[in-house]
Amino acid sequence: QVQLVESEGGLVQAGGSLRLSCAASGLTFSTYAMAWFRQAPDKEREFVAAITRSGSSTVYADSVKARFTISRDNGKNTVDLQMNSLKPDDTAVYYCAASRWASRTASSESYEYWGQGTQVTVSS
Repeated sequence: QVQLVESEGGLVQAGGSLRLSCAASGLTFSTYAMAWFRQAPDKEREFVAAITRSGSSTVYADSVKARFTISRDNGKNTVDLQMNSLKPDDTAVYYCAASRWASRTASSESYEYWGQGTQVTVSS
C-alpha cells in the first residue's frame, strides 16, 4: 500500500531553520506531484508548497515564499521542505501529500495520499 512518512519535526527558535523529509513507498513516485501542507491548532489545513513530477517547477504559499524551498529526489522517492527564517506563525503539523493527476495545485482535495504529519514548533 502507499505510504508517505514524514521525518521528525522539532522545536526551533524563531529565525532558525529546519528540514523536513517525506519518504514515499508503494507508488511510482516520479508519476506523482508532491506537496506540503500544514495545520495549526484551531485552524484549517493550508497549502505550503508543491512540486511537479519532474521537479522542474514549484509553487509556494505567499506566507512562505522566499523562506521555504521544496525539492524532490525521484531516485530516492523523497520530497523535502527546507524551512529558513522560521517564525512562530509557522508552528503547525506538517503533512506531505501526493497527487497522481493534479500538478502544482494548492487544493488539498486534489491529493490522494497523505502522510501522518509531523509537528514543527517555533518558539519566539
